[in-house]
Amino acid sequence: MAITWMHRTPRWVVVLVCFVAAGLLFVGTVAHVSDLIRHSLRPYAWAPGWLNLYWTSLAFLDPLAAVLLLRGRRTGIDLACAIMATDLAANWYATHDIQGSTLSAQPGLQRLAAFTLLVLATAPFTRRHLGP
Repeated sequence: MAITWMHRTPRWVVVLVCFVAAGLLFVGTVAHVSDLIRHSLRPYAWAPGWLNLYWTSLAFLDPLAAVLLLRGRRTGIDLACAIMATDLAANWYATHDIQGSTLSAQPGLQRLAAFTLLVLATAPFTRRHLGP
């Protein structure tokens, strides 16, 4: 019974979620590409190399997930979930462990957390309506 209502998610809701998520992933793309253009492959001198590599990879992964979402592919929502979960973890680590800051002091991290919550919370409803 609990699962059947997921199948009845209106198509317009799925389309809206995919467009919003794709749009916000493109915003992330612009941020990561801008950082690459301005600062090369190590845009955050204060961050360890692996973290810079991860954030640099998002310049390619974010638009890939966005395009897949706009094409109505399940792999788009799967990739978006993976990106958002790992990006939130990476940013939380950078904010808390490296910079010694908190969530309440970082509006960018708050927005990232909200977007991650949106993607992860809507994925089960949208995924069922997307193609392979």
